[in-house]
Amino acid sequence: MQKTYDVAVIGAGVFGAWTAWHLAKRGKRVVLIEAYGPGHSRASSGGESRIIRMGYGADELYTRWSQRSLAQWKEFFAATKRPLFLETGVLWMAGKDDVRLKETAATLKRCGVVFEEFDRAELEKRYTQIALEEIQKGIFEPHSGVLMARRAVAAVVEDAIRLGVEYCSGQAVDAREAGAVKHISTKQGERIAAGQFIFACGAWLSKTFPDVLGSRIFPSRQEVFFFGIPAGEMRFAPPALPTWLFQEDLVYGMPDIESRGLKIAFDEHGERVDPDTQSRIVTPEMTKAVREYVARRFPALRDAPIVETRVCQYENTSSGDFLLDRHPEMENVWFAGGGSGHGFKHGPAVGEYLAGQLLDGAPAEPRFSLATKETAQKRAVY
Repeated sequence: MQKTYDVAVIGAGVFGAWTAWHLAKRGKRVVLIEAYGPGHSRASSGGESRIIRMGYGADELYTRWSQRSLAQWKEFFAATKRPLFLETGVLWMAGKDDVRLKETAATLKRCGVVFEEFDRAELEKRYTQIALEEIQKGIFEPHSGVLMARRAVAAVVEDAIRLGVEYCSGQAVDAREAGAVKHISTKQGERIAAGQFIFACGAWLSKTFPDVLGSRIFPSRQEVFFFGIPAGEMRFAPPALPTWLFQEDLVYGMPDIESRGLKIAFDEHGERVDPDTQSRIVTPEMTKAVREYVARRFPALRDAPIVETRVCQYENTSSGDFLLDRHPEMENVWFAGGGSGHGFKHGPAVGEYLAGQLLDGAPAEPRFSLATKETAQKRAVY
């Protein structure tokens, strides 16, 4: 049996969920197709928590998208009565190379974002739990923080269904015809016809369209650790400790949220992986590196136990810019991906942008085009 829709969205991660939600809000008949479930454990949108920050150096595009997205996240959580944004604040720290912090401050000021600048003395006064070796300056965004990722995606999908989106549990078989695609099928036997198809399948984009994206989407293995906090110790929970990023170290983390422990991960890109088959067990090498880093930066946690680990993936483009563009040969097929490790926060703005592209013919952002995606990684967005 074949069903017909205005738009079929393939993938119920944060990009797909918000795109379906925005299209339904505008009265379109939408089907959302997902192989494993919203925010599942293999997805880049899975896991408990993600940072939402406004700071992007001189990159005003993403600062403004973060502002727009945070407003929509907060409106959504208020409307659905789900408090899944935590205003922990976000603290950027840098050593002698403070160019990026200066650029961030200038951009935040231009965009009207509230922030504070701290010198070394103020950082030492406020954050006694952090060993500030080499750190000289900081920028604090008091109104940024953490999104509870897995639950947030599930909530958006649930509300999209309330708005009329039809949810389909199944694995889509990619379209292969040139010109306008009439329908796609799932491995579960459903045949789905639509006027437009949006593939928002994250790290699976390169597998779904290997000829076009196989060399332009780089899924990388990323290991995440949680360190147990000593009994009765409150210095590692918000508000005493905000969400934090050490610029030169390419390390980020979160305070003890919901008693899960101090979250920490290296932001360097790991090895290229297959999202279906990669091992989800952390390596001894990364475990050792993270333990050493925690002992250096958070001395009180030197002997703290690792209470939880996760292995996920970034879905990188060559630059770190998103991929939000048409397929070069299939005129009604769109790509929505390239989150590149920083995309989760932008889900609402991505959905709004794609709805504008499909329904209004709104001006396209050149940086999101397929034409700008190269086959060698030259990361420019952090």
